[in-house]
Amino acid sequence: MVDAAIRPTTAAATSSAAQRTHSIDVERVNELLLGTWADTRREAREMIKDPAFWRDDSLAKDEHRERVLSQLHLLVENRAVHRAFPKRFGGEENNGANIAGFEELVAADPSLQIKSGVQWGLFGSAILQLGTEQHHEKWLPGVMDLSIPGAFAMTEIGHGSDVAAVGTTATYDPETEEFVINTPFRAATKEYLGNAALHGIAATVFAQLITNGVNHGVHCFYVPLRGEDGNDLPGIGREDDGLKGGLNGIDNGRLSFDHVRIPRTNLLNRYGDVAADGTYSSEIESPGRRFFTMLGTLVQGRVSLDGAASWASALGLHIAITYATQRRQFDGANGEETVLLDYGKHQRRLLPRLASTYAHIFAHDEFLQKFDGVFSGRTDTPEDREDLETLAAALKPLSTWHALDTLQEAREACGGAGFMFENRLVGLRADLDIYVTFEGDNNILLQLVGKRLLQDFARQFKGADARTLAKYAVGQTAGKVFHGAGLRALGQSVADLGQVARSVELGLREEQQHELLTERVQQMVADIAGRLRAAGKDKVLGEKLFNENQAELIEAARAHGELLQWEAFTDAIRKIDDADTRQVLTWLRDLFGLSLIEKHLAWHLINGRLSMQRAGAVSSYIDRLCARLRPHALELVQAFGYEPEHVRAPIASGVEQQRQDEARAYYAALEASGEAPVSEKALKQKKR
Repeated sequence: MVDAAIRPTTAAATSSAAQRTHSIDVERVNELLLGTWADTRREAREMIKDPAFWRDDSLAKDEHRERVLSQLHLLVENRAVHRAFPKRFGGEENNGANIAGFEELVAADPSLQIKSGVQWGLFGSAILQLGTEQHHEKWLPGVMDLSIPGAFAMTEIGHGSDVAAVGTTATYDPETEEFVINTPFRAATKEYLGNAALHGIAATVFAQLITNGVNHGVHCFYVPLRGEDGNDLPGIGREDDGLKGGLNGIDNGRLSFDHVRIPRTNLLNRYGDVAADGTYSSEIESPGRRFFTMLGTLVQGRVSLDGAASWASALGLHIAITYATQRRQFDGANGEETVLLDYGKHQRRLLPRLASTYAHIFAHDEFLQKFDGVFSGRTDTPEDREDLETLAAALKPLSTWHALDTLQEAREACGGAGFMFENRLVGLRADLDIYVTFEGDNNILLQLVGKRLLQDFARQFKGADARTLAKYAVGQTAGKVFHGAGLRALGQSVADLGQVARSVELGLREEQQHELLTERVQQMVADIAGRLRAAGKDKVLGEKLFNENQAELIEAARAHGELLQWEAFTDAIRKIDDADTRQVLTWLRDLFGLSLIEKHLAWHLINGRLSMQRAGAVSSYIDRLCARLRPHALELVQAFGYEPEHVRAPIASGVEQQRQDEARAYYAALEASGEAPVSEKALKQKKR
């Protein structure tokens, strides 16, 4: 087990191979990474230095659950849960700060971060965002002080990401002025709900609202689960999900309802209401738009997952890169063992992922600003909400997939030490596994982004006359000829006839990277739109063509998200005044951009975007960027701002450096004593 935060000594802070004066302004980079709500993040990090918030790896599932519940009470005591709630209840109405603070809990224990998100970010937010003042007055104080722990009952066994099709019903009975909540079949059981197995005494339940024989679609209801005696109320079915692949500090479970009656006023009726006589009313006439408006108010779950996953990647890289600057393996030309990060392959494993993590964090801050603008009301228009939904669906998949990939590579890069639970990497990897499928399966979210890209593409031609469409068609043809015939690639080949390495460095800088990344999105969307256009109004053919192009549509959406991240990274660089710092971060941004180009090199070649010479030089240029960044690697992870109490991994504490120094001192003293044994190999060479 880790002692209460092992603080590295100054001597152990860097490896001898990487010792150098700081050439980047670490504090300035840290300020950029912490972003708009830097003060809130620092406040949260200071709070979780307390060991009471740390994950205790010795605990079994049941004990872990109770520890996390006690930690939620500590959050209340530290006033760490109030930021998003109304000022009249002691809150701050600061939505951006609220998300930023909760994201930081991932460094203490991801179970704590997610369970707190369930209580205040989902259960509490549903009441706040979907309810009206009477609901706020009645329940929000209890939600805030944790006297009403609750579950967010949306997901069902049979309908995970397809919320509109949930089977749970809420049928209105005008004689008693009650809704009857019912689970009509097993697949309609609410599943995977935090706080459901043990701690929840109420739930916000999403169900099909039926009144006067008409189904008005999915609405949200406040449903008590337990009475004052602590026992489940009649009709409440509760099951424990048991041991999971991660996040075992959360009491996930199932809820079912056997004709459970609740008052009419328990409908959270901000967007739709039912009168005493059963008459339904809503200010939003379209059922589809009403449904998406209700779900849009709960987007903050995806926002927080994007940020938490990005910072978990940062924590994993802090551990792996710190270890890689201290751990030595295999003799080098100088007769000493080589530091791991001095190996080109090790740089290739970790530094591109470091560049990507910077991009994810910078993009997340812009995302969080957008979220705060919408939820504060400053920029709350239907267009802004649609943009926010699209941004959430684009970035959450990329950051959560990146976290799994980064934590796995970091684990492998640390060898057997990385597999030890005390060094955090396997635990973080297990806990973040579920991030890629909750709050929306990543592929489904990217499909939503792809559809939005197609809609935006189609809007360009809405109402266009024949001349405009003809002009576009000609432009497309010219573009196909230009790229498909390789005219651009031919021009690059001519330019590269001199020194290819130099040419690729000059020809794939900021402007060219942006052009390549942008054109890839545009071309993919245009190609898909062209293939789908053949369906016209034929729904059967349309479904067939969509399925045939679904994988490419998701890939186009992913490319769109990557472009957004590259642009956010570039925006951050422009805020830096110090020339050395700007240069190092430009190299890091270039490493991110060129890694994306390398990943999709086949596409760029097939579509005539790159010449064979320039494409062949991309990988070697990435290698050169890794070598340039090697001396700055430790500074770049130090800029994440994590302190020993946050890291809590012995291999990143300086212990490894002490071991290496001890070993080297031992062999040096042995050699100096003249008593060192002669190796058999050296003896044979001497006899020759």
